[in-house]
Amino acid sequence: MNLSATLRIAASTLGTVVLLAGCSALSEEGAASGRQITTAFYPLAYATERVAGNHFDVVNLTNPGIEPHELELSVRQTGEVAEARLVVFEDGFQPAVDKAVEQTAEGETLDAADVVTLLPSSEHEAHEEGHAEEDHEDEHEDHAEEDHEGHDHGELDPHFWLDPLLMADFADALAAKLSDLDAEHADDFEANAAEFRAELEDLDAEYADGLASCQRNTVVVNHDAFGYQSRYGLHFEAITGLSPGAEPTAQTRAALERLIREDGITTVFSEALGSKQAAESIADDLGIRSQVLDPIEGLSDKTSEEDYVALMRANLVALKKANGC
Repeated sequence: MNLSATLRIAASTLGTVVLLAGCSALSEEGAASGRQITTAFYPLAYATERVAGNHFDVVNLTNPGIEPHELELSVRQTGEVAEARLVVFEDGFQPAVDKAVEQTAEGETLDAADVVTLLPSSEHEAHEEGHAEEDHEDEHEDHAEEDHEGHDHGELDPHFWLDPLLMADFADALAAKLSDLDAEHADDFEANAAEFRAELEDLDAEYADGLASCQRNTVVVNHDAFGYQSRYGLHFEAITGLSPGAEPTAQTRAALERLIREDGITTVFSEALGSKQAAESIADDLGIRSQVLDPIEGLSDKTSEEDYVALMRANLVALKKANGC
């Protein structure tokens, strides 16, 4: 190797060392400031950004294009859990995050499952009737009064953010937590949460009005993520149950295809993240449409520039079209 090549390699190596040292210094500076909130996945990150405003730096552990259930944390991300002033997560949704919180988190934590009343997954409430007919306001008052302790998160549906009013409840809990951490800006957190709640209440009204009169009320989706929207009068049938990456059994597939024919269902919904194979295969066999209904667990490469509210409205348009509303 000649001298020129040796000098180029040495310079490149030195540059890499300096860059890594700079990143490490920035990370230490952020941790030292005590202004970092680490969030587990997109809906939690979005709500936290809305409530925190410019008073905290919000980090999302799940990057666009990553299926949040399958997240594995890097050393850097584990450090972001350890060093954060606050970690916002949902117990039972991402095992890797749960483990990091338990083993490394040094600051405060906020578990969404402790501040929002989760509903049983449809797999565990199939025997119950009349859920979709409950009065909207009474249902939310009942939920607020339930004792959350003792619930098995494995039997609960974690996708609370698909109910705009539960998302608003979560934002209120965030405002209270942030006010404890930064009392000087408590008024700002409360005002941000109130503004967000008003927007979410408008979104809820759009869903209620838009789905009030539909030709069909059965929706076939990829996995059991949409139970919180049953109160809009819809009934969701999942191809893969609670696991978005699973494959349906032959018996499940046959039953779904029979249901689709009998009810005149026009669309089978896949998701923005994860495999679309099962939904598209059923749609192809029956000669009907396959479209995306996003559970908004995370952003995809295509939706990375969108936000929660826009995605919820896109879902509403898709539901209205599929169900003849």
